[in-house]
Amino acid sequence: MKKYHRLTCRLYFSMVVAGVLPAAAHANAVLQNPFWRVALDPATLAIRVTPADGPEVAVSNGVDAHKVSSLHVAVDEASWRWDERADNGYAIEAKLTERDLALTIRAKGTGQLALIRQPGQAIGRGLILPLTEGRYVARDNKVWNDFILQHMERINATQDLSLPLWGLDHGKFTLNWLLTNPFNNQLDFSADKNGDGVALKVSHTFTTLSADTPMTLILHLGEADPLAGAKRYRAWLKETGRFESLADKIAKTPDAAKLIGASHIYLWGSGLIAAKDIRDWPVFLTALRGKDGLAQDLRRTFDRESKSVLAQASAKPDRYQQKVIIRAFNGAINALARAAWQVDEPDVGLLANRYGELRAQVARTFSAALSKDPAGWGDGVSVNTMSQLQAAGLPRLWIGLGEGWEGGLWHPEAIAAGVKAGYMVAPYDSYETALPRGDNPDWATAHLGEKAYRDCAIVQQDGTFKSGFNQSGHYTNPLCMRPLLEARVRALQEKTGFNSWFLDAYATGMVFDDYRKAAPMSMAQNAIANVDSSRWISQDRQMPTGSEDGNATTSQGIFFAHGMQTPVIGWGDKDMQKDKTSPYYLGKYYPPEEPEVMFKAVPLKELYRKVDFDPAARLPLYQAVFHDSVITTHHWLFDSLKLNNVRMENELAQLLYNVPPLFHLSSATFKARLPLMQRQDAFFRPLHQRLATQALTGFRWLSTDKMLQETSFADGTTLVVNFSDSERQAEGRRFKPYSMTARFNDGSTSIYAADKK
Repeated sequence: MKKYHRLTCRLYFSMVVAGVLPAAAHANAVLQNPFWRVALDPATLAIRVTPADGPEVAVSNGVDAHKVSSLHVAVDEASWRWDERADNGYAIEAKLTERDLALTIRAKGTGQLALIRQPGQAIGRGLILPLTEGRYVARDNKVWNDFILQHMERINATQDLSLPLWGLDHGKFTLNWLLTNPFNNQLDFSADKNGDGVALKVSHTFTTLSADTPMTLILHLGEADPLAGAKRYRAWLKETGRFESLADKIAKTPDAAKLIGASHIYLWGSGLIAAKDIRDWPVFLTALRGKDGLAQDLRRTFDRESKSVLAQASAKPDRYQQKVIIRAFNGAINALARAAWQVDEPDVGLLANRYGELRAQVARTFSAALSKDPAGWGDGVSVNTMSQLQAAGLPRLWIGLGEGWEGGLWHPEAIAAGVKAGYMVAPYDSYETALPRGDNPDWATAHLGEKAYRDCAIVQQDGTFKSGFNQSGHYTNPLCMRPLLEARVRALQEKTGFNSWFLDAYATGMVFDDYRKAAPMSMAQNAIANVDSSRWISQDRQMPTGSEDGNATTSQGIFFAHGMQTPVIGWGDKDMQKDKTSPYYLGKYYPPEEPEVMFKAVPLKELYRKVDFDPAARLPLYQAVFHDSVITTHHWLFDSLKLNNVRMENELAQLLYNVPPLFHLSSATFKARLPLMQRQDAFFRPLHQRLATQALTGFRWLSTDKMLQETSFADGTTLVVNFSDSERQAEGRRFKPYSMTARFNDGSTSIYAADKK
């Protein structure tokens, strides 16, 4: 009888192939194979799936009905048209191949089209979300459900999700949506109208900038594995030639091998001089107060406090006075250097040379007061710091200059010492935002000239410019920025000797449609341009490049990413960002040599602690795709020591996913932080050297409370972390509290206990 019914339906479909009938006239299009059965409503795209030996699941209740025409159905594929006679008609294709239902939607016009209305019940046991590394939202987790509804009502698939997918856990199987066209998509979460948790609506916007590009997505029937969707996405990347292994990238940029096993450090204190460099304070003060042209130029930039301290300081100023004067001196010499190139038409050659010229002038003017050799000057960024790191037995480090490339221009000898020690030494650099002349000169990397600010600005569909980071300046078109990027990177590299690079924001997945008439750019083209810029630095300049986040759509071309393990948390939260009396206040971006926001340890608010650090709600989704491609770690706002009430959970998750720690370091904090760095390096470095080029192939919860977790890798290594405060047992093995146990393919084991300080 069922066979007869299917034949009758097919005859009916063929009879109406040329007609345009109301939605009610169409039965479901049923596709099936030995793995599952999929029923689609051609009018609404409602989708109900029934896995073999599994229950039926309504994955989408359908959108508002469209007029259907040209309907064709076969056993494993179907096609039809929506609103064919309208200006915005659509052609839809559905194809079932083993465990994949592939949907393709082509548009005749432009505009937003709703595609999926996922009811709360579709979630099953839990929602699998690639928020940073990955999250598992149990269906009954009220904290997470409320957080989604209050903080994630509307997101996109390129910047807000680290991978363009999500999954539904149904116990014996998972259902996973992959947005294989990740651009111009909108995901809207809302409370389910039946009171059954969180519902999701997915829409795609067809634009004039990519009129011929279809929307494509895959519904994948996965095994009972929370990583099933991520694994399918990795396979899709490989199938389509979009996956780059770390080993292949190292073959093209051999120096990048030094990143394997390296802890990451941001070094602060890039100023020209430090207290140790002043050998005669009375002479220094006399010269600074004098009539020499350089001294007068420096004093003109001093603020009121600095001028007052300089006037009142005795021949031997106290420590406070020394700090104020040195800080003012370094700020003033920076201002003089910037004044030469922060102009409408910046000259990268002048930029690269001006700092050295001023250093030589300082050496002449203050020769009687400063140590003789300027090569030894400097605070955190100095030859002395590089020597101390090497003497501490830290053979592999990535060292980023937190204040940007100016520190390398002041202290090229320090960069050379770090490179000679075997370290990867990089500046922070940025091209994503262009500032107008005179706006925030301290954000030196964003001063790109009038042409970049005006002619490279992203033009929105309404003709207005897209405001840049924190509403400053304009966001820029990377195709337009490329010539300046190449010129500046080349000039800076040649002058400083940097052997790595950090390109801010280019791997965040923050991409735009640019409607500039002379040179339009789609989001997809924006992503490609970001990738090409990163790849040019890595390959042409042979400097392994990293960026922020490392989101999938912009991850090619980079070797490392900051912000995937611990993201930016609480952006806009008053207690964390503005209220200086709050215990959760992250701190000021001051002083420049040791910014409070980077170094001050604070507790994390309970909401964010549950959302971002509850082990039971974390998944290594990103690592399941990119562990052997991109080395990830924390965002620089939240280094390994920033959050003092989740430090153990943070450290253990970092080890479980086999990603490096990240530390901020200044000359004043060196002694206190070094033992922690050495301890983590001793365990992490050999483990990462073994696993960095291995795929993360598995993840399991080994306890019902999800506090005992295991990751596995392609070479057979398993890592088990006990996130609880009591000893646990699983599969005949014992695991100490707050510890990580590594078991290697030769049967040997290694145990690490988290630092409880």
